[in-house]
Amino acid sequence: MIIKILLITGALGFGVLVLRDRGAGHHLLLRRLAGLTVVVLGIIAVLWPLLTTRVANAIGVGRGTDLVLYVLVMVFIYSAVATSQRIHRLERTVTMLVRELALRDTAGPVRDDSADVRPNGEERAS
Repeated sequence: MIIKILLITGALGFGVLVLRDRGAGHHLLLRRLAGLTVVVLGIIAVLWPLLTTRVANAIGVGRGTDLVLYVLVMVFIYSAVATSQRIHRLERTVTMLVRELALRDTAGPVRDDSADVRPNGEERAS
């Protein structure tokens, strides 16, 4: 009974984190719905573990724990691929920004004659 309380508390904590996510993205609603679906299915699986076995048998898997493991592996693979793709996109964006900054800097530094400071940081003598 204690494990059920811990698992349900963990699932509800995950649900709170999903709802508090303020990250920008085109699919924020879909991510929240998917996260809340996982929370609800997790709580159902904790409260009625035989239900997972019935669902597993209905789709041709021997045990409910095997079905949960298969789904977990697929979700992990999806998450790893999506994260890898996002990192790759961010690396390309950073590379593009660095190139643009480098090209802008080679065009000549912007001079501010209002400051009485030499390029090496020393003040000019008056």
